[in-house]
Amino acid sequence: MYANDIFNIIDELVPRKLALKNDKFGYFGKTFDNFDIKNIKVILDLLPEDDLKFDKGDLVISHHPPLFMPKTPTYVVHSNWDIVQGGANDALAYYLGLKPISIFHKQTGIGRICSSTKTLDQFLALVCYKFGPENVRLVHDGDFDKMLRKIAIVSGFGLSNKEFIKLAKDRSVDAFLSGDLNHSNAIYAKKLGITLIDVSHHIIEIPGLFALKELLRRNEDITVPVEMIDNGVPWKYISADF
Repeated sequence: MYANDIFNIIDELVPRKLALKNDKFGYFGKTFDNFDIKNIKVILDLLPEDDLKFDKGDLVISHHPPLFMPKTPTYVVHSNWDIVQGGANDALAYYLGLKPISIFHKQTGIGRICSSTKTLDQFLALVCYKFGPENVRLVHDGDFDKMLRKIAIVSGFGLSNKEFIKLAKDRSVDAFLSGDLNHSNAIYAKKLGITLIDVSHHIIEIPGLFALKELLRRNEDITVPVEMIDNGVPWKYISADF
C-alpha cells in the first residue's frame, strides 16, 4: 500500500478537524514521496532508539507527536483520537466496563462521564486489577463504600489540568480517573473534596492504543499487517542494589 492511501483512510476514521487548536498531528518525516508501505506499527511514543529498529517499508502510527525528526515515516493521531467517537476515551470506558453518558469537557470533546453501579472500593479493586496497583494513586477523604454513580474519565493527561479537576467538581461526578497527577493538583482536589484516581499516563493509554490498532486492522481497505508495540515507560526504576 502507498502511504498516502493509508493517511487518507486514517483521516476518514479519525478526522483531523477534531484536533485541538495548536495540536501536532499528521505526517512527521524528513521527506514524503508516497512510500510503499509493507507494515504498520502502532505505538504510543516514538523514541530515537526505537526509530533505528524499524525497517524500510514500515509506517509508524504514533499517538504522541515525536520530539525529533524520525527516519521512519510517522503519522500522528493525537487529540483527534482522544475526541473521536470510539477513540481513546471510549476505549478506556469499555476496558473498565463503564458506559459513557456524556462528554466531560464539552468545549473540546475531551473525556467522558460514565455511569457506574460500583462502590469506590469495588471500582478501585477493578482499576488495580486492570492496571496494576503499582500504577494507581488515590486522592480521597471519606467513605470507601460510597456509590460511584458518575465517573469522569480522561485518557492520559487529565489530572495535570487544574481546570479539569474543577470541572469534575462542578459536574458533580463521584470520582475522576485519569493520569499525570501532580502534587499541587492533589492538594487542590483535597480542598474541593473531589475523589481522584490517578493511573500512569502510559498504561492508561494502552486500551486506546489497542483500539486504534484494531480499527486499522479491521479496515478492509488496509491490506498490510498492523501491529501494536508497547515500548513501556520512558524511564527506569532505581532499586536499592543498583
